[in-house]
Amino acid sequence: MDVNDLRSAVTVALFLLFLALVAYTWSRKRKAEYDEAAQLPFAGDNDAVESRGEKS
Repeated sequence: MDVNDLRSAVTVALFLLFLALVAYTWSRKRKAEYDEAAQLPFAGDNDAVESRGEKS
């Protein structure tokens, strides 16, 4: 096994990790979380604090 085999293995492993990350990010299970995060800029300061579970 030379250095090029190691480089190829690392490249394939990182590509598979990238695909797993894309699948995780675009999964339907996370849609509600992303929809809530998308509304944060429109929420008032109190709403944003309450959604994080913090008290003022």
